[in-house]
Amino acid sequence: MAETVETAQDAKPGRTRLVTGPGMLLVWLYGVMSVGAVSRSIYQVSTEFDRAPLAYALSAVAAVVYVFITYTLVRGGEAARRAALVCCAAELAGVLVVGTWTLVEPSAFPDATVWSDFGYGYVFIPVLLPLTGIWWLRRSRTA
Repeated sequence: MAETVETAQDAKPGRTRLVTGPGMLLVWLYGVMSVGAVSRSIYQVSTEFDRAPLAYALSAVAAVVYVFITYTLVRGGEAARRAALVCCAAELAGVLVVGTWTLVEPSAFPDATVWSDFGYGYVFIPVLLPLTGIWWLRRSRTA
């Protein structure tokens, strides 16, 4: 019997594997953030949306971003890598804008978002994750 099993992803020529080494931890963290942000935003939007519509809409946007990046990292390939890189950059911009906005104008956010205070409620993972993602995606670029 063969000792190594070749996956369909490995068999495709030119497919960049993004879930090796640090990429596996990145996928795991994005997966956890996806579950947390999706759960939070579904609950908030369905039960309390009128209380803080901007904050809850931004949490829903964060959830979509996390799910998309998780999917592209697992999918692999150069196109997925580029899409994830663009999305990580957009995520970082969102975290920086929302984080700054929540500090400068806290009254605009009666309730916190995933990205409030640069992810303070999530141990700053929302600001560290896109930085790590950008680093990993640039490092894993195919020659």
